[in-house]
Amino acid sequence: MTVKGAKILVVGHGDILECAVTAHLREEGAAEVYSVWELALDCAVQPAVHDFFQKHRPDYVVLGSTRSGGIQANLDHPADFSYHNVQSAANVFHAAYKFQAKKVLFWASSCIYPREAPQPYRPDQILTGPVESSSEPYAIAKLAGLAMARGYRRQHGLSTVVAIPATVYGPGSDGDLQNAHVIGALIHKFQEAMHNGADAVEVWGSGNPLREFLYRDDLCAACRLLLEDYDGEDIVNVGSGEEVSIADLARMVAEATDYRGQINFDASRPDGAARKVLDSQPMRSLGWQPETSLKEGIRRTVNWFQQGEKV
Repeated sequence: MTVKGAKILVVGHGDILECAVTAHLREEGAAEVYSVWELALDCAVQPAVHDFFQKHRPDYVVLGSTRSGGIQANLDHPADFSYHNVQSAANVFHAAYKFQAKKVLFWASSCIYPREAPQPYRPDQILTGPVESSSEPYAIAKLAGLAMARGYRRQHGLSTVVAIPATVYGPGSDGDLQNAHVIGALIHKFQEAMHNGADAVEVWGSGNPLREFLYRDDLCAACRLLLEDYDGEDIVNVGSGEEVSIADLARMVAEATDYRGQINFDASRPDGAARKVLDSQPMRSLGWQPETSLKEGIRRTVNWFQQGEKV
């Protein structure tokens, strides 16, 4: 199977993962790449999804998140994160089966791993313990999507692949402090501090949590490989393997933005999970290898923010 000449539907709310994948698939020669945010297609509405599939009959579906965000967004919108992601996944999986799509690639989230599971996370640890409470509604919605992927594969023979990415970043990252993931939020804060001449920047949490990030181009390469060359039922992690504390990440962003003031960590704010690192060896075995270091990826992302460019 190949994406060249194919009709592909990308489902999400237009965050960096879905936008990057959409642009990449168009560049790689897909005949049509439909993105639901460009079409204003609400995938939580079953008749709308049915009508779209009936009319366009996509060959492949890339199913991301119709609602997502950082810690604050999870705390503020738990019902939205649950409802939209579960409803959209149910409607899309059923339509893909009914109208005979060749494959659905479902992007889950590392928040589905149990909070206390040994790390790096492996897929066989899923559902062995409770998830991190601050992202529980989103995590449970993603677990529901995982169950649907397995169910439609086993009962109806629909080709479904489930992948779990590290947090994706790069040009196109959201900088809105209410919705952004950590790198976009940090860049926004440090650039604002530079503009205002602020002596200090406050960063949520203790700075101690360890995280793993994945540059958008590396995510896109993994997406194409999974669409074209993988049809296994086993879940695959997609991570860079480069681990960093939030404190060190903040210093890297400060350096990239030329901010030289004080960085203060507000330990009264939630940290989220203490560590989130993925075992991505199975993806390496398939021939995928991330190519962009965190330092270089942050430099490119900061440049994009500073230039105010569109992706």
